[in-house]
Amino acid sequence: MTALAALRSALFYLVFYPASAVFVLGSALVALVSPAHVRPVPDAWSRFHRASLRIVGIRVRELGPRPAGPALYALKHESYFDAIDLPTLLDYPVPFAKQELYALPGWSRAALTYGSVPIARDQGARTLRTMLTEAKRFAATGRPLAIFPEGTRVPHGTIVPLQAGFAGIYKVLGLPVIPVAIDSGPLYHRWIKRPGTITVLFGDPIEPGLPRDEIEARVLAAINALNTRPPEA
Repeated sequence: MTALAALRSALFYLVFYPASAVFVLGSALVALVSPAHVRPVPDAWSRFHRASLRIVGIRVRELGPRPAGPALYALKHESYFDAIDLPTLLDYPVPFAKQELYALPGWSRAALTYGSVPIARDQGARTLRTMLTEAKRFAATGRPLAIFPEGTRVPHGTIVPLQAGFAGIYKVLGLPVIPVAIDSGPLYHRWIKRPGTITVLFGDPIEPGLPRDEIEARVLAAINALNTRPPEA
């Protein structure tokens, strides 16, 4: 099984990553020439990623309702799968992404044109205000906003406090929060990927206006709802 899994993983890398370079370049070119038409390229890349997972025998199962209207989606983050899958999982999402990612060649123009909010860490109040202004601007369009409130990838089975900035964003936006549990780590977060089912569980909406301690506790519990059970084969 290990040898077969290694072979299938190697094939996945040979298929997905060269294609990803083409998608990133294509997104950057479209963003430069025709910004209004950039959305289909990242969306297609995300769908291609899901399709490529069949090579390693990974399936994706979505559970729970998604309410209509604007909302802030707070997602568990165990692997790169969680970020790449966003355009497939949500309808034209606006991701909050680490500022460092915008230094990648071609990525910055494409990501900003598609619609995303750079997260400025330790860069002063002015930069923070700009980030929140952009978030409110996107929220007014009705597009779903997506954030990984843990701030980085966290191993499956591990629970860490949410980043302090999440509660501030929640307060400023005044949107309901949809917590999303994802158990991608055991299957995807490894060089040799394991076959099985990644479950994405949408939790009940959490109303705006709650105190910081309460919103953090409720989101933390909800995004870790799948954290103690093994992935399904």
